[in-house]
Amino acid sequence: MEKKKHSYIGGIAHGLKTLCVGLKVTFIEFFTKKVTEEYPDNRDTLVLADRFRGTLDMPLDEAGESKCIACGLCENACPNGTIHVESEMVTDEETGKKKKRLVSYRYDLGSCMFCQLCVNVCPTKAIRFTTQFEHAVFDRSKLVKTLNKPGGK
Repeated sequence: MEKKKHSYIGGIAHGLKTLCVGLKVTFIEFFTKKVTEEYPDNRDTLVLADRFRGTLDMPLDEAGESKCIACGLCENACPNGTIHVESEMVTDEETGKKKKRLVSYRYDLGSCMFCQLCVNVCPTKAIRFTTQFEHAVFDRSKLVKTLNKPGGK
């Protein structure tokens, strides 16, 4: 692109024009409504977006069981090894076939980058992100969580 040369007065006029364009943007932003959250003070009324990714959770269904089938897809999809799924093979009492059963589902919140690949790849929608975001701890080992509940099967 070829630069346009201005005369002395034309250069000053061009400079004033570009200054006015910048000031126009500044004044528009100055008078728009602010959306700043006053976090510690508005903890009770704080509303987060539905797509916010806070903590990984494994909810239980109405029967108190997890939907996780221990397939390991979430563990394979995790780019930095945040998820560790331990399973065992058991024989189904009704059909007599062998299938996997979830033993332990460990999640390291401290190394999670909240990419949501694990949630997207889960075939049974057994895991999801919640809106809980307060994770301050003094010891990083407290950020390693076991998601499968003791009552869940």
